[in-house]
Amino acid sequence: MVRCREAASNHEGVALSGGLAMKRIFAALVLILASIPALAQPIESFPAFLAGFEAKAVAAGVGREAYRAATAGLTPDPQTPGLVSGQPEFTTPVWDYIDGRVTADRIARGQAAIQRNAALFEAVGARYGVDPYLLAAIWGMETDYGAVLSNSSLIRPVIRSLATVVHQRRSRLAEDEADFVAALKLVERGPLDRDTLVGSWAGAIGHLQVNPSNVLRHGTDGDGDGRIDLHNSLPDALATSAVYLRGLGYKPGVDWGFEVTLPEGFDYLLADRTQLRPVAFFAERGVSRVGNRQFANTSEPVFLYVPAGRDGPKFLMTANYLVLKGYNFSDSYALSVAHMTDRLKGSGGFVDDWPRATRFPDLAERQAIQQALKTLGLYDGDLDGRIGPITQAAYARFQASRGEVADGFITRAAYEALMGATR
Repeated sequence: MVRCREAASNHEGVALSGGLAMKRIFAALVLILASIPALAQPIESFPAFLAGFEAKAVAAGVGREAYRAATAGLTPDPQTPGLVSGQPEFTTPVWDYIDGRVTADRIARGQAAIQRNAALFEAVGARYGVDPYLLAAIWGMETDYGAVLSNSSLIRPVIRSLATVVHQRRSRLAEDEADFVAALKLVERGPLDRDTLVGSWAGAIGHLQVNPSNVLRHGTDGDGDGRIDLHNSLPDALATSAVYLRGLGYKPGVDWGFEVTLPEGFDYLLADRTQLRPVAFFAERGVSRVGNRQFANTSEPVFLYVPAGRDGPKFLMTANYLVLKGYNFSDSYALSVAHMTDRLKGSGGFVDDWPRATRFPDLAERQAIQQALKTLGLYDGDLDGRIGPITQAAYARFQASRGEVADGFITRAAYEALMGATR
């Protein structure tokens, strides 16, 4: 699936503690949080926008002649405004998101793709310290192992796409402008020009879909041909994403996390990603790995993640999971990549099943939930209907105040309970 840089769930930001790597991850999350689109608000004609943006691009380091060459005769992409403005009302349940992406067919094709490129993956893993199966999982999630890169309805010239996106003025305007400037610099640098630098409608480039600002910052010549071309060179794409992940704080040799079992009576308020604690902290409280597996390193910092409440799979997540959220802010995306990584290695599915019969609140009800939590003094965020860690933590405190299992899982029943508590 081509990246749109938009979260499928859990949109809210989090505070992380300790260390440069954590600061880098937090900074990345804040930037990506800003990518949630709003309705488009163009304020001028497209030609007027291009003429006016020249000064900003030049001030940012783009040559005047390069800018004019890249934008001469440019017209807006007619498909982009609808993609910018379209916002689904309902959040996809995490299990539906995973089921649609971590499929038996995609796993099999991924394993075959890894085998075909075994020497390349081994070399990239050895050189950059990033799990090659993780890179393969991102590759599969983003472009179906490169299969979509020849699809002109999905992949198109980035300069035109980003010019249209910036003209539309969605809520992440500053980041869109930065990506547009970065794309202009990539074209100015060459060897790709405005027609051959291609990517998604939102500007993500290549096999692993990296946005232009990060291509400019982390772009790496993986095949040694003197060019950086993430679209036509898998070695360049893998090397660039590996360098990008390391820049986000990826720790070599550390897993993304572990599925775990919680004991009866466990305090779910400990499911708090704002503070990473040693595995031993949770093990001492009866948390164990599924399948009678042992924790390899009980000093590894982790946080407890319970994406579907007490009745769904539960995980201890390492900082490398948060790195995946730096790559794409969606928890559903990050967990899908993590799970695909394991499946490509031959592991099975999650041990605990998801609560698939759950009924969820609609957008108006989610906003009402946030308003009710605000009324009760438990929530001070926006009333945007986006259910993420901050809203979930507030609801967990509400559950705890009523003597319930404080798993923070917001369902239709949560709406009904909160409406009853605030009448």
